[in-house]
Amino acid sequence: MALTMIVGFGVTAQAQTPWDNYRYRRQQDELRRQEELRRQQEQQYQIYQQNDRYQQNDRWRGRGRSWDGYPNWGGGYELRQTALNAGYNEGARAGRSDRNRRGGYGYSTDFNRFGSYRNATKDYNGRFGDRELYRRYFQMAFQNGYADGLRGY
Repeated sequence: MALTMIVGFGVTAQAQTPWDNYRYRRQQDELRRQEELRRQQEQQYQIYQQNDRYQQNDRWRGRGRSWDGYPNWGGGYELRQTALNAGYNEGARAGRSDRNRRGGYGYSTDFNRFGSYRNATKDYNGRFGDRELYRRYFQMAFQNGYADGLRGY
């Protein structure tokens, strides 16, 4: 009986070595890291799916957004870029002018008071194509430029 108790205690009371504890902690840390990585990938995939769904809907409606944040209504690259650049620059100039004159307070969002916004043909060239499309891009960029100019950018 005494021999059974000694052997029994020897088997059940077998202590783990520090190396075993270290390996166990490393294993648990690795499992937690993998689970966190899987969770992050799942979140990124859901965000990707959601964004892709919106982009597909916009493309289907013909209003896809480009990398610059402006809608893509068609037209050639040169038409679009020239209109966006010219419109933004004119708007920023007008916004800075209003900021300097009025201190940025009490500005009006009536852009039609600016001749360059009404005409919207600065830097337009007939070889670009559709003048009305150019005007749409120009006026949208003008509004963004005006807001930035008013904020002091």
